Amino acid sequence: LRTEERQRLARERREEREKQHAAKETQILEKERKAKLQYEKQLEERQRKLKEQKQKEEQRRAAVEEKRKQKIEEEKERYEAVMHRTLERNQRLETRQKRWSWGGSVTPDSESKTAGKRSTSTANLKQTEAVVNKRLSSSAALLNASDRTRRSQLSPLDSSVISRLLAPTQASLARSKSAATLSAD
Repeated sequence: LRTEERQRLARERREEREKQHAAKETQILEKERKAKLQYEKQLEERQRKLKEQKQKEEQRRAAVEEKRKQKIEEEKERYEAVMHRTLERNQRLETRQKRWSWGGSVTPDSESKTAGKRSTSTANLKQTEAVVNKRLSSSAALLNASDRTRRSQLSPLDSSVISRLLAPTQASLARSKSAATLSAD
């Protein structure tokens, strides 16, 4: 009886140990499964955040690019307006100069009036030229300073328009020549 009892007790202890061992293994497997789920969740969250950050960065870049294009367009419009006004002034001055050279009889009184007009218009012309040149040079300096890298990105049409706007025109050269002639007179 004692032997059977001992064997039975030993068997029960063994079974109990096996149950405990199986329970521990189950707990370990459950912990591993939870840790794996947690890791996957964190990984997905990190990827989602990276994706959102990338989208925000792309949107910001697109906005900056759009702003830059808009600024270039505004600069172009401003240059065109300045050039248009300058050309109009040149045409008006040329017509005035033609009137002076084609005028009828020149009397000493009319000559002094014409000379007075010439000197005033020459002064106005010089002031206008100074303002236009100042605007153009400051705009050109802005363009040269900030857009050197951007010029390579411009289309050939845009870059030719910009270089034409920055180059002195024949009219402006003729105007400065005539102004110099008038001031010498």
